[in-house]
Amino acid sequence: MIRLQFDNRLLRELPGDTSGAPGSRQTPGVCWAAVQPTPVAQPVLLAHSSEVAATLGLSAANVRAPEFLAAFCGNQLLPGMSAYATRYGGHQFGNWAGQLGDGRAIGLGEILNQAGQRWELQLKGAGPTPYSRRADGRAVLRSSIREFLCSEAMHHLGIPTTRALSLIATGEQVVRDMFYDGHPRAEPGAVVCRVAPSFIRFGNFEILAAHGEQALLQRLLDLTLDRDFPQIVGAPAERYAIWFRQVCERTAHLMVEWLRVGFVHGVMNTDNMSILGLTIDYGPYGWVEDFDPGWTPNTTDAGMKRYCFAQQPAVARWNLERLAEALQRVLPARNWLDDGLAQFDTSLQTGLSAMLAAKFGWLDWQEGDAALVEDIFDLMQRAEVDMSEFFRALAELKQGSVDVELLRPAFYQEHLMQNHRALFQQWLERYAARLGRQQESDAERRTRMNRVNPRFILRNYLAQQAIEAAEQGDLSMLDRLMQAARQPYSADLPPELTAKRPAWAVNKPGCSTLSCSS
Repeated sequence: MIRLQFDNRLLRELPGDTSGAPGSRQTPGVCWAAVQPTPVAQPVLLAHSSEVAATLGLSAANVRAPEFLAAFCGNQLLPGMSAYATRYGGHQFGNWAGQLGDGRAIGLGEILNQAGQRWELQLKGAGPTPYSRRADGRAVLRSSIREFLCSEAMHHLGIPTTRALSLIATGEQVVRDMFYDGHPRAEPGAVVCRVAPSFIRFGNFEILAAHGEQALLQRLLDLTLDRDFPQIVGAPAERYAIWFRQVCERTAHLMVEWLRVGFVHGVMNTDNMSILGLTIDYGPYGWVEDFDPGWTPNTTDAGMKRYCFAQQPAVARWNLERLAEALQRVLPARNWLDDGLAQFDTSLQTGLSAMLAAKFGWLDWQEGDAALVEDIFDLMQRAEVDMSEFFRALAELKQGSVDVELLRPAFYQEHLMQNHRALFQQWLERYAARLGRQQESDAERRTRMNRVNPRFILRNYLAQQAIEAAEQGDLSMLDRLMQAARQPYSADLPPELTAKRPAWAVNKPGCSTLSCSS
């Protein structure tokens, strides 16, 4: 018997639509709507995170139990579970989109584990909700594998993220048009159980402000502070100001961490921004390979590049401004909100300097370092140098023997290396001179650099290989990637899991660009 302690405060303290009525609809005056997951035909557990299971208080025997499979595919609720979808709005690609909500995510409730931590459980792909917007609420195996793997990979990289407990095949087919180009096809379906302390988004506040539901907006704000930020104490006005600053700080920290490892979210709409500063909603994400600040993995954003790699911090601030506008309905002291936005700017700049110093092996950030960074990033873009390979190679530099051959593993094309060889050599000599100003051995610096520059990232071509194998019933690649994801900074990983993108993957669907259906 699986026993979890549920304490569903969001459902208990905020109003909801309890009718259970079918069909997509507007739900004014509530924060959530009751909904039942749609049962599936032949669920099969494909993978689970033992770390997440342990955090929730689930044993290995619990995970193997039939009731685990039934609960986390949506066929049967455990005692204490209450199924629901939350209402939120959002700005999508810069435009207000109105009511959105959990279109293919169904909450199961909030549990308190033995450590007193609160974790919210959510099924993605378990059927339609009132917010499904003409969709079926299902998810395909390929997108589910990508979310499951990346949630856990990001966690082990040290980046704030939602987690993933389980990946379950449904035994049913789901029709999707992967690139929205008129070529739909049936694909195997799956359900992922997502886990986070809170799934509240910027958009949860925006929808209430947009509809003038100020009393409900105040209730949501108070629940968020009491439940998710209990460490903030004091008079209400002071608590609100501190809270918004913390939201801004956490968001800035998240942007720095994404840039550190070359992660591109792909769809930074306000409804995809976590109030806790977590990476949330893994859709058309990707990893910068040949360095390009303007790269986006999202086919929908190919022309605008609104959510490209380098734009992510600016978009995050824009999204915070939209959150501030919503909050101003109940927090009329605008200076509190302006102070928070200023804190974002400060935290971002401080964080970027510290992060870049660590990536380049400097003990601190000094005058002149910005020029070194800008020059090498420009060179890397012109010569199509792999970002992850570059920094692992750079860590191997030895004072007194500066040679551009050190960087050869990071180049995708030999002729580009030769064309830019002299410029890279000159930069390495400048870099070595900068290192010479700090008292540290090469070995000490290499150890520090390799703690922040991952050896393994979940490159899209690797995830695609796992997807194609899993669609044929072979889970070995999925398991190998999970094992590698647990030790992303290790130098002992198999080379076939750390190699830069192969030529065959440059234009292959799923390996280069993706859509919101990916």
